[in-house]
Amino acid sequence: MKTILVVGGSKGIGRETVLKLLPENRVISLSRHRSDIEHLNLNQLELDVLEDELPDFEELDSIVYCPGTINLKPFSRLSKEDFLEDFEINVLGAIRVLKHYEKLLKKSDCGSVVLFSTVAAEVGMTFHSSVAVSKSGVEGLAKSLAAEWAPKVRVNVIAPTLTDTPLAAGILRNDDMREKMKERHPLKRILEPVEVAQMCCFLLSDASASITGQVLKMDAGMTSVRV
Repeated sequence: MKTILVVGGSKGIGRETVLKLLPENRVISLSRHRSDIEHLNLNQLELDVLEDELPDFEELDSIVYCPGTINLKPFSRLSKEDFLEDFEINVLGAIRVLKHYEKLLKKSDCGSVVLFSTVAAEVGMTFHSSVAVSKSGVEGLAKSLAAEWAPKVRVNVIAPTLTDTPLAAGILRNDDMREKMKERHPLKRILEPVEVAQMCCFLLSDASASITGQVLKMDAGMTSVRV
């Protein structure tokens, strides 16, 4: 049984990942808010990983860092503080967590890290400059650590397109907006959190033992297909 830390495990993709992992793993969820999940294998800790002292554990095999932002504004309306806030949540938060638990990960026989990017780091999209900057940083961090931590720890990234989570509620606020978002994708669909969680669980599992340094796009065909 592996011990897996999920940062941001109370909502959206993080919550679904916790649910998928629980039957066969010990899961530690670090989040600012407690979720409604109850399970003997779950340890929920309420804290802000950007500011609070991170807890120490006896063992740790994997880390999933889920916190993210959707700060969509024209470049002319984005302040320096907007860019800094997105970068702190997406990149510096991940760095803080990974540095704190680096030694534990390297002690594991099956160390694995999963981070999250966005399709907007691959394809230029209007109003996405701040989030694209920070998520591109996540991808660069993952590839560098995948090289530096090999062969002990694998590091991969999932880059989803728009996913139906509380974070995206403003974009998916009505049926008309949902249909417009679907039409932008060749597969004419918006991702569900559970399918992203399934990919995450695969990357944490022994079935992906030969995969590291990769950015796996879950984009309903947006980056590579024209129809």
